[in-house]
Amino acid sequence: MTDAPSVRGAEVGRRIGVGLMYGLWKPRVLGSWRVPAAGPVILAVNHSHNVDGPMVMGVAPRPTHFLIKREAFIGPLGTFLEGIGQLKVDRSGTDRTAVTRALGVLKDGGVLGIFPEGTRGDGDFASLRAGLAYFAVRGGAPIVPVAVLGSTERPGRLIKGLPPLRSRVDVVFGDPFEAGDGSGRRTRRALDEATVRVQGRLTAHLADARRLTGR
Repeated sequence: MTDAPSVRGAEVGRRIGVGLMYGLWKPRVLGSWRVPAAGPVILAVNHSHNVDGPMVMGVAPRPTHFLIKREAFIGPLGTFLEGIGQLKVDRSGTDRTAVTRALGVLKDGGVLGIFPEGTRGDGDFASLRAGLAYFAVRGGAPIVPVAVLGSTERPGRLIKGLPPLRSRVDVVFGDPFEAGDGSGRRTRRALDEATVRVQGRLTAHLADARRLTGR
């Protein structure tokens, strides 16, 4: 299956996210105007909690197609995720179907959401996979760094696996930047160099976001 994910579905997902995120928590969104209003773009999001993806989906100014591990696509949840235009990816190897569909999002001028760390962790961009640089260079899309802060500060009283209800979660969007060096090279070395540059930009943005929000 290599058909492009539904843009209409992603917009429905964004609207659902708006209602849920603002209904359950108190998002403070900074710099969303930095996301280009049109054309392909990649949102590179730090990942320390399961709520980070839905939070960004709900507060981003444009509908977003996130690359999400295939383990989440089970039963009704899987049907729902596919219905709102999200992309299933098998992390055990090179998932060519997921790669093709993700590049299709960018080719169509859409927004691709990526957790460049590959899995939940400290959310500090310390361990970056090469996939983000590949999509940015191959898809000709600028990267907008996104820092989600506050989702792991303390567990909720009612649901331990979620942030406390009505607590503040900060989402800080950074300035868009190009991953490549302008040469157009797509060699392994070029992608490795791009990954190092990207990691530097993402880490710097996270530090700026922490200073800005005091978190």
